[in-house]
Amino acid sequence: VGNRDDSNLYINMKLKAAAEIGISANHIKLPNTATEADVLKCIASLNADPAVHGFIVQLPLDSDKPINTEKITNAVAPEKDVDGLSSINAGKLSRGDLGDCFIPCTPKGCMELIRQTGVQVAGKRAVVIGRSKIVGAPMHDLLLWNNATVTTCHSKTSTLAEEVGKADILVVAAGRAEMVKGEWIKPGAIVIDCGINHVPDSTKPSGKRVVGDVAYSSAKEKASFITPVPGGVGPMTVAMLMQSTVESAQRFLEKFQPGKWTIQYNQLTLKMPVPSDIEISKSCVPKPIDQVAKEVGLFPDEVELYGQTKAKVQLTALKRLQNQPDGKYVVVTGITPTPLGEGKSTTTVGLVQALGAHLHQNVFACVRQPSQGPTFGIKGGAAGGGYCQVVPMEEFNLHLTGDIHAITAANNLVAAAIDARIFHELTQSDQALYNRLVPSVNGVRKFSDIQIRRLQKLGINKTDPMALTKEEVNAFVRLDIDPGTITWQRVLDTNDRFLRKITIGQSVTEKGFTRTAQFDITVSSEIMAVLALADGLDDMKKRFGRMVVASSKKGQPVTADDLGVTGALAVLMKDAVKPNLMQTLEGTPVFVHAGPFANIAHGNSSVLADKIALKLVGKDGFVVTEAGFGADIGMEKFFNIKCRYSGLRPHVVVLVATVRALKMHGGGPAVTAGVPLPKEYTEENLQLVAKGCSNLKKQIQNAQMFGVPVVVAVNAFKTDTKAELALVVQHAKEAGAFDAVECTHWAEGGKGALALARAVQRASQAPSNFRFLYNVELPVVDKIRLIAQQVYGARDIELLPEAQEKVALYTKQGFGNLPICMAKTHLSLSHDPEQKGAPTGFVLPIRDIRASVGAGFLYPLVGTMSTMPGLPTRPCFYDIDLDPVSGEVNGLF
Repeated sequence: VGNRDDSNLYINMKLKAAAEIGISANHIKLPNTATEADVLKCIASLNADPAVHGFIVQLPLDSDKPINTEKITNAVAPEKDVDGLSSINAGKLSRGDLGDCFIPCTPKGCMELIRQTGVQVAGKRAVVIGRSKIVGAPMHDLLLWNNATVTTCHSKTSTLAEEVGKADILVVAAGRAEMVKGEWIKPGAIVIDCGINHVPDSTKPSGKRVVGDVAYSSAKEKASFITPVPGGVGPMTVAMLMQSTVESAQRFLEKFQPGKWTIQYNQLTLKMPVPSDIEISKSCVPKPIDQVAKEVGLFPDEVELYGQTKAKVQLTALKRLQNQPDGKYVVVTGITPTPLGEGKSTTTVGLVQALGAHLHQNVFACVRQPSQGPTFGIKGGAAGGGYCQVVPMEEFNLHLTGDIHAITAANNLVAAAIDARIFHELTQSDQALYNRLVPSVNGVRKFSDIQIRRLQKLGINKTDPMALTKEEVNAFVRLDIDPGTITWQRVLDTNDRFLRKITIGQSVTEKGFTRTAQFDITVSSEIMAVLALADGLDDMKKRFGRMVVASSKKGQPVTADDLGVTGALAVLMKDAVKPNLMQTLEGTPVFVHAGPFANIAHGNSSVLADKIALKLVGKDGFVVTEAGFGADIGMEKFFNIKCRYSGLRPHVVVLVATVRALKMHGGGPAVTAGVPLPKEYTEENLQLVAKGCSNLKKQIQNAQMFGVPVVVAVNAFKTDTKAELALVVQHAKEAGAFDAVECTHWAEGGKGALALARAVQRASQAPSNFRFLYNVELPVVDKIRLIAQQVYGARDIELLPEAQEKVALYTKQGFGNLPICMAKTHLSLSHDPEQKGAPTGFVLPIRDIRASVGAGFLYPLVGTMSTMPGLPTRPCFYDIDLDPVSGEVNGLF
């Protein structure tokens, strides 16, 4: 702070020394008008910067504003206080914690000089003259903890000469020129002179010379060792500053070594019967989320806190960790489920709690963010269940950090842009459109960057708006969208059946331009799928630009880039692209990020969350992610779409099975949400279980088709009998599973998934010869047929006329080499939800094919897919309430 000549001299000495030994050092200069707040702000920035291993505040502070020096030195983070001046470091030194603090550089240098003499400090009588916080007081402590008998003298010491005469080691830091006389010194003593004083000397050009606090010429005759002034302690002080900086860097690297976690787990207090999910969630006191971030090796500047229990993680973390090895990659999937679900999310959480809190492995769960539609509709929350939850579950199931709202805004901006563009093209001439699209601002017309890209796409290599011909202006301003080809719908994150088909444009201001449209639920938006598959902000932006929203009347694809909206979408999604950090009931870390539909999209959480987690856990750790619906849908898309784009290769498949679902596949009565289960599901029936294992066998085969070991997790319910569970385990092993284990994690937390965790550990060591099911270069129809025949068990496929037209169109438009994302019922391996077990011989009808070009796949529609759920007669919202006194949410699940 300021511009003192002596301070600048000392700083330059330090910068020079740092450069000589390869330390990157910078001088941050604040003016002498800097306030205390300015200095504190600068210090806070340096404290938070992981690239800075140490820094010093040069004293004195040369400011014309009042600044509390003590407050400033104590603001420096103790782990970066390489000058050792903070109260914390001083306190540690005073109580002898020498290995856990930074020692002020001058006393540290003095101690090193004493060591260099070869004289043992232990047992010697030492005298320190001076009691400043920078030299005298810490020098006393340092000598004391090196086992010297220490006396501190100062300006009020009446018998100074007598005390000096007793000293085997004398350290002088009084700030008074030649105050200690040679005759005072004990013969053979070690004398360390820390003083720097100026005395008149007419022989010097400056009229003065530098002397110490000791009369050097006489003292050197008595002392065995003595430091000169200048040239003694000064250079050692600088050297010790360099040494402390190196020590700080070493401590930092040891502490933040990737994959080296020191994590505090939460102890569960299990109750029987198991309380409701929200009761369990409320009974848990989550760790502060910044503590979780620190435990897993994230830096403070890589974490954006959203309150105490959730945070976003900056993508810079992935860049920092890019050279670190990945951990083991595990995907949790399931057999074909009942409408009630079979507990994949619960199993995912139970597995990571077992691996982390019980087996002490580094482990991350990566799960999807749930839609609010089902939360308030029929399904309820999706944070897991019982003693295997992501907490707080109300935060998880509601707004979280606003990602779904950002997707809603971005999606609807595209929808608005489409209709507005059609309207303006219908009502304006080419020149009027051009004048508005490229307006004159202060007499200057200029294309925006996205308009330059459109010109280049049209083959117009011009940048001057005045240089375009009439034909070029026409091509530029006319997207000529065919309303009948618009595939982009508006979205809302609420179940609302009456928005499934609407008419838009009925206001008189729209001049009669109306069309039939619809709302989808937000998580079905292609923007959600893009978010889940992007591997960075730049990739996400490029994918947005490629999204096809309609075709022109000439059959050309119209993209978000053509609409000019790509940059705005990136701005709306700039925070949503960062994964959300939460934790499980037992304190293991969780990334919650993206939640695309598992039917018309690929049903998996984000690539970015998986990639960051794999780096954080280290090569011996585990990342467990979940694929939506059964293995025929979510797992197949995980392998063929997500892994294809991410480049990641899975080590283990965990296939969740339940006695309940297997009884259904064996011919049991229909299972209906909200209706009590028939007695076949609550009483032992080994015959139904055995017959239903055909579905289990087929889904095991589906996983093995991709070359990955399969571990079957039999999720036990309280009505299951031991014989039924044992039968499922037997059938799974006979079908070729690497292992099959009974799991009781819903009731017991991680403890109930220990057998599963150990099986996953073993399976992760087994050979994994991962392979894709198909080559994307194959024709579209061949790719669909491969999935239908090999994964579903179909005899063949049948393309209805609309689907045939789309195959021709997308192939012509250049989209034929995209992966396939089948949109099919999750309640059967076939297209008919009533067909249970493992049906064969059926022909799979392909009603239509649509393109998510930005996300990067074609999705054939098998049967009718509702993209806007409706509310049941009695929605979940009847039970959801807020306590106005405590602010607690009740009734979520």
